[in-house]
Amino acid sequence: MRALARRAAWVTLVALALLLPTAPAQAHEWEVRMLDRGGDGTAMVFEPTFLTIRPGDSVKFVGTDRGHNAETIPEMIPQGAASFRGRINQEIVVTFTTSGLYGYKCLPHLGMGMVGLNQVGGATNRTDVAQSAERLPGRGRTAMRGLLGQVR
Repeated sequence: MRALARRAAWVTLVALALLLPTAPAQAHEWEVRMLDRGGDGTAMVFEPTFLTIRPGDSVKFVGTDRGHNAETIPEMIPQGAASFRGRINQEIVVTFTTSGLYGYKCLPHLGMGMVGLNQVGGATNRTDVAQSAERLPGRGRTAMRGLLGQVR
């Protein structure tokens, strides 16, 4: 009887050990601040401007300074991914489930270069985002080019 109980306990432990590696990883919530001036003195920025995250992670866009929003640049998200659009002065939390690059902007300050880029998993839509970056106005184009240089 004791041997049978020990064997059952051992089989249960082995089964649990096999299941543990398949448990989903804990999703992480990142924070991006919307600022009039960044830590390096740059005007109208998201900080950080580039994140590498995993599918299922979320980003909280925090209106640290007033007069900003965060919204996707429609041509700069993976096919089938949901877009997002926060209101001016609105804090929003966005969960990213589809792998790829997500370009986003502050609508009032796009021409001043207030753009950001999130890499979720692999950069499956890099070519599309790079082509779309060339159509951005003013400093938005230059800033997005720089962010694309950080993609791995």
